Amino acid sequence: MASEISTAPAASDDAIVSDTVSVLIPLALPKPYDYKVPAGMAVRAGDYVVVPLGSQELIGVVWGAGSGEVGHNRLKAIIEVIDVPPMPEVLRRLVDWVAGYTVSPAGSVLRLAIRAPGALEPPRLRTAYRLGDVRPSRMTPARTRAIEAAGDGFARTVRELAEEAGVSDSVVRGLVDAGTFLPVDIPTEAPFPNPNPDAQGVILSAEQAEAAARLRAHVDAAHFAVVLLDGVTGSGKTEVYFEAVAAALTQGKQVLVLLPEIALTSQFLERFEKRFGCRPAEWHSDLATRERRRVWRGVAEGRVPVVVGARSALFLPFPDLGLIVVDEEHDAAFKQEDGVAYHARDMAVVRASLGKFPIVLSSATPSLETVVNAEQGRYEAVRLHARHGVAVLPEVTAIDMRSNPPERGRWLSPVLVTEIARALEAGEQSMLFLNRRGYAPLTLCRTCGHRIECPQCSAWLVEHRFRRELACHHCGYSAPVPRACPSCGAEDALVACGPGVERIAEEVAELFPEARVAVVSSDNLRGPSAHEAVFAAIEGREVDIVIGTQIVAKGHHFPWLTLVGVVDADLGLENGDLRAGERTFQLLQQVAGRAGRAERPGRVFLQSWMPEHGVMRALVSGKRDEFLAREAAARERVALPPYGRLVGVVVSAPDAGLAQRVAREMARLVPRAEDVSVLGPAPAPLALLRGRTRLRFLVKAGRSVNVQAFIHAWLDGMKIPNAVRVSVDIDPYSFM
Repeated sequence: MASEISTAPAASDDAIVSDTVSVLIPLALPKPYDYKVPAGMAVRAGDYVVVPLGSQELIGVVWGAGSGEVGHNRLKAIIEVIDVPPMPEVLRRLVDWVAGYTVSPAGSVLRLAIRAPGALEPPRLRTAYRLGDVRPSRMTPARTRAIEAAGDGFARTVRELAEEAGVSDSVVRGLVDAGTFLPVDIPTEAPFPNPNPDAQGVILSAEQAEAAARLRAHVDAAHFAVVLLDGVTGSGKTEVYFEAVAAALTQGKQVLVLLPEIALTSQFLERFEKRFGCRPAEWHSDLATRERRRVWRGVAEGRVPVVVGARSALFLPFPDLGLIVVDEEHDAAFKQEDGVAYHARDMAVVRASLGKFPIVLSSATPSLETVVNAEQGRYEAVRLHARHGVAVLPEVTAIDMRSNPPERGRWLSPVLVTEIARALEAGEQSMLFLNRRGYAPLTLCRTCGHRIECPQCSAWLVEHRFRRELACHHCGYSAPVPRACPSCGAEDALVACGPGVERIAEEVAELFPEARVAVVSSDNLRGPSAHEAVFAAIEGREVDIVIGTQIVAKGHHFPWLTLVGVVDADLGLENGDLRAGERTFQLLQQVAGRAGRAERPGRVFLQSWMPEHGVMRALVSGKRDEFLAREAAARERVALPPYGRLVGVVVSAPDAGLAQRVAREMARLVPRAEDVSVLGPAPAPLALLRGRTRLRFLVKAGRSVNVQAFIHAWLDGMKIPNAVRVSVDIDPYSFM
């Protein structure tokens, strides 16, 4: 993907000398529309404007001069230019690039960049007061103190002046009436603090210092470069790339740090504050609307030095971005599945290329795509081989469940139970990992065998015993657990099959009733504050046993956590997609990395029914590079990514017959092309999702094939009924 980056010039931000302009509107529209510029109105490329579209008035962005495709007398006029800095040229070029690469309407991509309600409205102001030249005719001790408090020239509110002077509000208001204090309008929003790049960080080891110097050199050179920061878990990658952040801040540049999940944010913010003296701005879906507006506008006006955020932060309007860091670059959460299907890591590389500045991809388990790019010289690799300080990598052991099975009705092997007991006796913490939310993944009837499925999806309902409900993790449908079987009516015949984290917690409570247990999953942690509270409790040794899903797998540092047990290490290998082995290895390696990150050595136990599997052998031996080499060779033999191209095309409709008719017609119209094959249509693994029947095509092509041109040649001009959706996913990560 990196070799396909184009840096062709875009429209400049100078005033457009034209009486028509093209305006891109954040709707599913393929290109900008032309509008007239009213006499006396100055318009620049990138300006946010209000324009009419049908009976509506919408906000759009000036994309350049008008195309001239429509006569001037037939054009509607721009209504208003919004008083906000124009969208930077580099961001407009990124919007066009992402639209072209993902085969998405440009307007849909623009919508990603205008997702802060109210950010384009004038900032709210409040009235404050400063000291003027007029003095009241009657002075009192209280008035004297108030005037002295305002003598520094700073504007303050009535309440602030009163509190500082130790007087009542009425004294201050009297001085306002007398003309002694003059009103001024000040912003209601708090300013953003400035991180101190010269603040003392942790003392780096020789290996870390060398890596940090290489990153700083790229920032100082102010050129485009992609650097893979590849370090074992606990090697201090964050502290190393903080030095690159410091270098960018010294140059007065803005910095973006992308994290895959909100759960990682709390500890990251604390580490950032410890290094730079203040917290960065945040950007993620759980931010309040007011804070999103504040951050968006602060970024646009250049008042935000550093943003740490989820993948959507990539589309913030940075006017002077000088560094991007993608932490945990391998994580699948960087892939946007719905709407515009893009990979934030790859698009971040494009953003850095367009802006001509460096990007750091950081991971203990880098993706195969990134590893191959480094091996082929497109990326530079910087390695950290040792953990920071006295910590050493944990010992990893596979528990063969065929010879060490759990007791009947339980899920933990006696070997793992013994190890948990040892950790508790030593005053150490344990973590049990199972990437299944809820109590049980399947509920069936012992009488007739009926399995309770989601009425809107081809998926089983997951029991959540703590909430006493069955839930679909694909569409959000939920219902109370029935007393009787919906199929045969037998009462008390429903049984939970398989374990989720809630069921493991139940077993742990029976085995270790005195232990303090925390269940960590997205079901019981809503929002950053909940994550922050539970992780603070773990770090403060208020928890003995942590039971969690992938939320606990990466980025966290718990000094007293010495034991990690993976309940079902084979779980990810059941997935049939091409990255199943790679993803399982990455996830379990990250989980294992939570153990022994301080003075006490760590131990990791993998419960597996097939410990001879290549993934399990690689985890136990620690031979990651050998595993990746085998994985790469297997994919190269069959020309799968990163040695070939894939495109997922899904046809969906509320009526199964309609979806099938459209899919058959699409199959008939597949164009002939060299080194391209189209598989399907076939029912998608999730053949029913949110009430829509889904059929899937998979396009397989050689690495040099322009798959976007092939998709356009196939789909452009096809008449798709309104009830049918055809979604395209270039470089798919999910095959559901």
